[in-house]
Amino acid sequence: MEMKKRISLELRNRNPAEVAELVVDNCRSSDGEVEGLTDEYTELEILSMVNVGLASLSKLPSLPKLRKLEVSDNAISGGMDKLAEKCPNLTYLNLSGNKIKELSTIKALQNLKNLKSLDLYSCEVTTLNDYREGVFELLPQLTYLDGYDQEDNEVPDSEADNDEEDEGGPPEDEDDEEDEEDEEEGSDGDEDEVGLSYLMKEGIQDEEDDGDYVEEEEEDEEEEEDGDEDGAGVRGEKRKRDAEDEGDDDDDE
Repeated sequence: MEMKKRISLELRNRNPAEVAELVVDNCRSSDGEVEGLTDEYTELEILSMVNVGLASLSKLPSLPKLRKLEVSDNAISGGMDKLAEKCPNLTYLNLSGNKIKELSTIKALQNLKNLKSLDLYSCEVTTLNDYREGVFELLPQLTYLDGYDQEDNEVPDSEADNDEEDEGGPPEDEDDEEDEEDEEEGSDGDEDEVGLSYLMKEGIQDEEDDGDYVEEEEEDEEEEEDGDEDGAGVRGEKRKRDAEDEGDDDDDE
């Protein structure tokens, strides 16, 4: 797909001034120059044109807010003289996999005063003796070259994380996530409390019911005992009267 058409599709019915990030990797430049990109992209901060057949950056439009430029795996060998004028706030530039052979080619980057990170990995210039020392001498504003500082310390994770956040959009608020987790835990706790209260209440009711049942059984037993005692008393009185009657009959005889 041609670069012009790809850029038009990436707009997605937006105005160029509304675009902060533009990725057009693996499309094709017809003449080795930047095509379809204009000065209207005033808010553009991140631009990626990886493997699009670029041979020069001379036709890059003015992008005052551009901070990150990815142009790896192209055929760029020059045309960077105006880069500082067009992208004065550039802090990260990836030129790895291009046709940069001499240190004099990157001398044009001296005016990029905010440039902190430069990648030239897989460029022929990296095979020169004292390559790293020469680049840091030419570009004293640099902090990292090919992912390492002058003491060979690797880019810290915090720097890499910042780049990922730039590419993937704003990170989620950690406080909001913690609040959501606390709310979920609180909800689970409330459910547990309700469940325990319910079980305890059921247990109390069961105990009360058992007590009533025991009391009723005791009352029934007492009534049966009283009934037995009354019955025994009646039978005793009857036997006594029968005995007296028999005695009277003997006296009459």
